[in-house]
Amino acid sequence: MKFTALFALATVAAAAKLPGHNENTSPIPILFDNRQAPTGGFYSTDVETGNGIRTSERGEAGTAGQTNSQGTISYVSPDGQLIEITYTADEFGFRPSGAHIPTPHPLPAHALKQIEDAERLRALEAQNF
Repeated sequence: MKFTALFALATVAAAAKLPGHNENTSPIPILFDNRQAPTGGFYSTDVETGNGIRTSERGEAGTAGQTNSQGTISYVSPDGQLIEITYTADEFGFRPSGAHIPTPHPLPAHALKQIEDAERLRALEAQNF
């Protein structure tokens, strides 16, 4: 009985329309899709869709075991503006840039605490060596 009620509830939930759902949407075509699978830490991805989304990314193996990536993402906002973001992700973190990204980026209190803790640990480790 419990299983039947759970199944019925799951069926109703799956059939419910989410806010903002539009039944008159059509699939968005992929205009360009060129990907190079990772080989020795190197990869590339270039994709463009029919609604103006474009992404391009290149990656290579980093010196500390990470993957270093550089790329761009662009799309047209609902009000018609071209939004373009470029980024780098490497051993120094993820660093986006673009005219629509507010700067400076305020750090939340918990992030500042983590930075302080890391600096304190580095100082202790330096004293022990």
